[in-house]
Amino acid sequence: MAVIDTDRDLVALINTFTVEPRDQERLVELLHEATEDVMRHFPGFVSANVHVGLDGTKVCNYAQWESEEHFTKAIEHPDAQPHFTQCRAIATSVSALYRLRFTEGLED
Repeated sequence: MAVIDTDRDLVALINTFTVEPRDQERLVELLHEATEDVMRHFPGFVSANVHVGLDGTKVCNYAQWESEEHFTKAIEHPDAQPHFTQCRAIATSVSALYRLRFTEGLED
């Protein structure tokens, strides 16, 4: 897990995939490969996590980037496209990009 400095702005991409149970493991492998082989080597990448649904039909991918510009350059890069194509072949997804601000802590 990446350590994130407080008072830092980031963006987070959350992809929620719907997949057939027989393809859930393959989708997780594809997302892991995309992170390890491609995304983590791009400037501005912070971290990524994958969560699977117990019923076998959902996968959630969460990735953090230093800026929207870093994120956009990474997903538009030709090295990333084969991973996206393979994911789309076995799953549908809903994606959202969020701006985050990390602070010291919350007041009670």
